[in-house]
Amino acid sequence: MSGAGLDLDAVRETAAQGWVYGHPVLENYRTMYTQAIDSTDPRYVGGFGRFRHYPQPSRPRNTDIVTPNNDTPYSWCWLDLRAEPWVVSVPAMDRYYVLPFHDLDTTYLGYIGARATGQAPGDYLIAGHGWDGEMPAGIAAVLRADTQLIGCLGRTYLTGLTDQDVTQLKSIQNQYRLRPLSAFIGTAAPPAAPVPAWPRWREENSDGLGFLAVLDFLLGFFPVLPTQRDLRERLAALGVDGTGTFDPAALDPQVRTALEEGLARGRAQVEDAKAQAVGSTGLFGTRDQLGEDYLARCVGADKGLYGLPEEEAWYGGWIADSAGNRPPNAATRDYTVHYRADQLPKARFFWSATLYRLPERLLVDNPINRYSIGDRTPGLVYDPDGGLTLYVQHTRPADPDRVANWLPAPDGPFTVITRIYGPDPAVLDGTWTLPDLTAGPDRG
Repeated sequence: MSGAGLDLDAVRETAAQGWVYGHPVLENYRTMYTQAIDSTDPRYVGGFGRFRHYPQPSRPRNTDIVTPNNDTPYSWCWLDLRAEPWVVSVPAMDRYYVLPFHDLDTTYLGYIGARATGQAPGDYLIAGHGWDGEMPAGIAAVLRADTQLIGCLGRTYLTGLTDQDVTQLKSIQNQYRLRPLSAFIGTAAPPAAPVPAWPRWREENSDGLGFLAVLDFLLGFFPVLPTQRDLRERLAALGVDGTGTFDPAALDPQVRTALEEGLARGRAQVEDAKAQAVGSTGLFGTRDQLGEDYLARCVGADKGLYGLPEEEAWYGGWIADSAGNRPPNAATRDYTVHYRADQLPKARFFWSATLYRLPERLLVDNPINRYSIGDRTPGLVYDPDGGLTLYVQHTRPADPDRVANWLPAPDGPFTVITRIYGPDPAVLDGTWTLPDLTAGPDRG
């Protein structure tokens, strides 16, 4: 692409907006590639149109996504909607669950679950962009996608940590069923969609000009929405038009430099926004909820890929301790979190606090195999007045009562994310707030 006649400032601005817009798309592809495309990867779920269930709670070895939870073991699936819709069937449920389906940019197209659709059995149609076929009988609801490839990170509540609890959970997960629409109604399958020439995932493509090449390929599965037309047209003018033919090597040196500077500007905008984000409000949701707030969607994808919207689960955490240290560091201090009796998290379903090491945002190996703590944790010791004090530190507390309330931390920086499933209105309107992460004396 020649730089003659191009406004290089406009190129930089488009590249910056393109990075903010496209980063969730590539983060999603990073996961989709390992799970649905690369059959040599241990995380491979079996391709498109299949569930892979994980009845065990998350552990430090689980690195598919950042900030994994171990409250609700996962059920992964990916669907290709190009040839025909799919039908998702669920059993009658005795517990909390949610199957949230997301578009390529991680925006949710809808939810099947205890909060959204109830706990009765049902069949749900997942239809691709522009599908206008006849609705079959017996369908409880329709979820309409804006992209031709979608995914789902399902969660199902694990009632306890015994082998029997895990067996019961596995039985429920195995009743989640995926069928193409033709199989559901008993007709001949339509012609299969062609197999794409999937670009191999390389980590270096998450930042540089290779980012734009992968984004160009993926936008071929993302029809231009009216609300995104302006940005999509400006990206197309730079060669990122959804044809998968963007070639960084063919760029004029001036254009190449302007694109690189713009991408760096976009990354910096997101880092600034992440530093200010302390809760999940406005970061996850449907397209109606998020609109075209690309920055919020990008921050959500970076801080907690596939996080749930606040009406499903509220997320909050500490980016600094009470002494102003950012991030908290258990190598130099011990910490406490004290909930007054009237300040315990208000949840319709349940709540938990999960600790992650930084910068990876992954679970931490520890001698008691405890990765989260919350209202389901057996043996918690409440204060005489009904309050609750948690002890967040690297070394084992000497007091046995404190061990019962110990959330083990790494010998270094960390963060703690609180999840409230089915949050009370007081949580959503800000009336209820998290207490401080109170820092003890500096041991250094």
